[in-house]
Amino acid sequence: MSQTASTKVASQKKAKPGGKTGKMENPEFHSFFTDELKDIYWAEKHLVQALSKMKKASTSPELAKAFEKHSEETKMHIDTLEQVFELLGEKAVAKKCEAMEGLMAEAESIIEDTASGSMIRDAGLILAAQKVEHYEIATYGTLKTFAENMGHTEVANMLEQTLENEKATDVALTVIAESFINDEASQE
Repeated sequence: MSQTASTKVASQKKAKPGGKTGKMENPEFHSFFTDELKDIYWAEKHLVQALSKMKKASTSPELAKAFEKHSEETKMHIDTLEQVFELLGEKAVAKKCEAMEGLMAEAESIIEDTASGSMIRDAGLILAAQKVEHYEIATYGTLKTFAENMGHTEVANMLEQTLENEKATDVALTVIAESFINDEASQE
């Protein structure tokens, strides 16, 4: 390889535009990335409804309040995803998320299988909610990394903010569970 060619290759490897938006050079990876964005977009939109049911099913006011807060944050995540689609020059379209559908069905089953007004139900609802959080953490973490690899810095930063919010929600649910719900549930 000539020195000019090797210099050109080296500069191409270093040059990652900071605010790059739109379709990337690898259309297959870009398509995969946007497909996964559509998947989490569906998940977030349907999660708002599920959180409302979980709030109503909660026994403790603290848990109901946490679900209300998470619902409001989820609406912000939906707005963020719509901004991400816009930055990428894509239409915000939801694609059914089989994983989230399954997690929401599990939460519904917990509500059906536990006694209303019990701490066992609240412990189960926290379990279901944390499964959702862990799915979202995995998804947003990966999508953020994909965006970084494609040079979509602004998109990566937006996804990072959502990721951090999902992590904080997971911690908040743990605090509620460990502060009194798990103990009371074990005594019922």
